[in-house]
Amino acid sequence: MLKVLQFLKKSLVSVFLIIILLIIQAYLDLTLPEYTSKIINVGVQQNGIENAVITKISKTSLDKLLLFATEKEEEIILENYTCKTEDICYLNDKVTTTDKDKINTIFSKLMTVVAYIDTGYLSKTESFKTMPNDPEQFYAYLASMDQKSKATYLEKINEQLSKVPESITTQVAVTYIKSEYKELGVDISSLQTNYIIKVGLIMLLIALGIMLDGICVTLIGSRMAAKMAKELRERVFSKVIAFSKNEMKNFGVASLITRTTNDIQQVQMIVVFLLRVVFYAPIIAVGGVIKAHSTNAGMTNIIGFGIGAIIVVMLALFVIAMPKFNIIQKLVDKLNLVTREILTGLPVIRAFSNEHHEEARFAEANKKLTDTDLFISKTMSFMMPIMMLIMNLITLALVYKGAISVDNGSMQVGDILAYIQYTMQIIMAFLMISSMSIMLPRANVSAKRIMEVIETDIIVKETKNPEKFIKNERGKVVFKNVSFRYPDADYDVLTNITLTAEPGKTTAFIGSTGSGKSTLINLLPRFYDTTKGEITVDGVNIKNVDIKELRAKIGFVAQKGILFTGTIKENIRYGNKKVTDKDIEEALKIAQASDFVSKLENGLDYQISQGGTNVSGGQKQRLAIARAIAKNPDIYVFDDSFSALDFKTDAALRKELAHVTKDKTVLIVAQRISTIMHADQIVVLNEGNIVGIGTHKELLEKCQVYREIAESQLSKEELQNA
Repeated sequence: MLKVLQFLKKSLVSVFLIIILLIIQAYLDLTLPEYTSKIINVGVQQNGIENAVITKISKTSLDKLLLFATEKEEEIILENYTCKTEDICYLNDKVTTTDKDKINTIFSKLMTVVAYIDTGYLSKTESFKTMPNDPEQFYAYLASMDQKSKATYLEKINEQLSKVPESITTQVAVTYIKSEYKELGVDISSLQTNYIIKVGLIMLLIALGIMLDGICVTLIGSRMAAKMAKELRERVFSKVIAFSKNEMKNFGVASLITRTTNDIQQVQMIVVFLLRVVFYAPIIAVGGVIKAHSTNAGMTNIIGFGIGAIIVVMLALFVIAMPKFNIIQKLVDKLNLVTREILTGLPVIRAFSNEHHEEARFAEANKKLTDTDLFISKTMSFMMPIMMLIMNLITLALVYKGAISVDNGSMQVGDILAYIQYTMQIIMAFLMISSMSIMLPRANVSAKRIMEVIETDIIVKETKNPEKFIKNERGKVVFKNVSFRYPDADYDVLTNITLTAEPGKTTAFIGSTGSGKSTLINLLPRFYDTTKGEITVDGVNIKNVDIKELRAKIGFVAQKGILFTGTIKENIRYGNKKVTDKDIEEALKIAQASDFVSKLENGLDYQISQGGTNVSGGQKQRLAIARAIAKNPDIYVFDDSFSALDFKTDAALRKELAHVTKDKTVLIVAQRISTIMHADQIVVLNEGNIVGIGTHKELLEKCQVYREIAESQLSKEELQNA
């Protein structure tokens, strides 16, 4: 998988941008619980009063509070409050955030003291038993004290307040402010509503930011993955185009198509998830732990227990399921193999009435795959319920511990809710990673299959310093002591082949099935490379020239006529884009294809369907021959290309072809003696060896193998008249 991910190197800027966007998104996600807490703590419980910074206070109440302030504290308050009338004082408009923090700290303490005095709580403590029980007498008594005595009492009061949690002093201060606002006629209900709306709007903006951020991440990630998939497809396809027949045989056409499409799609999908989840999950998990710890460190151990339990569950499930992920890919390959064999050999299966046997073979492969798939599904199906159980148990533990903290005043209800949200975000991060772990094994297999193609060492390689063809030997082909053995084979299929094909002459190859005829001519365009010896074209070893230049000199017609989707005109022009309509018509005439093409709807513009299924086998062969003629190469190669033609068409085609190829080199592989009996030289192959070279008459006299073939195809009269 790591080798495939190297293709993301060109998109490092985009990766960096995604990481930044994910950090922003995680920050916004982790901010939402804070505002949820504020709505409950401040909006609901505190009627929208955030802290002890009162915006409007009566002169009498302010004087009462200042009784308990130090000289410095009194100075700070008087600097930031202005008494516009004799009865009411207002917070100045241009108060800085720093000053507000100072005022909040001072007023929280002062308001708590006044509240404790008004309720009689302070006079019950050991340090203040000597003070008057009546609050008004207490204030009067304190006001009459000299500075030294007052400082002593204030020190005792501060000592007593240090034992009170900050959350309690805040709540007491808020209660005091609510009481003060009511006396001054402030609409507390409106204050609460405005605060909730304000915080709610902020939360909506954050949610909108998260959505836009997520869209950007998904868009960038999808574009990156799509570009990577495009490059992978191009790399795989360009590698496959360079494959010889040997590599094609090793991989198989169906497998190469799957690797180019489905496997790359699997990798593309996993890359999107990797960019979205693998980067995001650690960020949100770490951020959640930090936020949760800052909210209340007393419950961090619950999160630790939950994370530990999740990790144990994940490891247990993957230890059980992971080996099956490797097995399932082999079972998929096995099922594909059985399916391909059955579909390919369907006519034979029907002919031998073996449908039931093949159905049983398919059912066995299918059952093994299904059972393994079900085992994985059943194992992984335990993950979500167990994770949900752990999440619910953690939530229950947090609520229980939080309720105790709320009861003793060390925590507020909104903080519990925020803490639960942080915990869920942490757990969800682990769930995202676990879901990735389910998808990753299959994607990893697909990545390996892709890299197998890309990293395959091609047998037929381009030369680094290509030579040029010798111009005065145009079309001359020489086989010098050529031997060939398929890779991993135990014996040579061609042995010590030596012959020369001259321009202006036709060289034909004949022999029994498996004698090596097609293999021999497949060496010429370098579909394979010789094991020993060399082949020269125009005096140059074909291994030392550019492959494209070599193949440009050859007009190759394969055993099976292959046509491409498009018009007849486009198919004829496939080998030479500069061919005119007149040239196309001439090529069709020579190939004996003019008659049937003229009868088709739209003629040359008739659309050939995929695989040429809307024309017959003989028509496909003739169109393939016309394509080679239109190319006008120096060398014509016909690999049993006349087998689907009747004798009359065969004879007419060869007669017309002789005029076109009079100064060209022609190589023909044939099974029928009648096709090649007029060739300038006939090469007879038997078990990979040349057993005879000569004209038809010469071979009838000297070559027993040729004579046996001829006698099996021609009558005595035809042999005598030949």
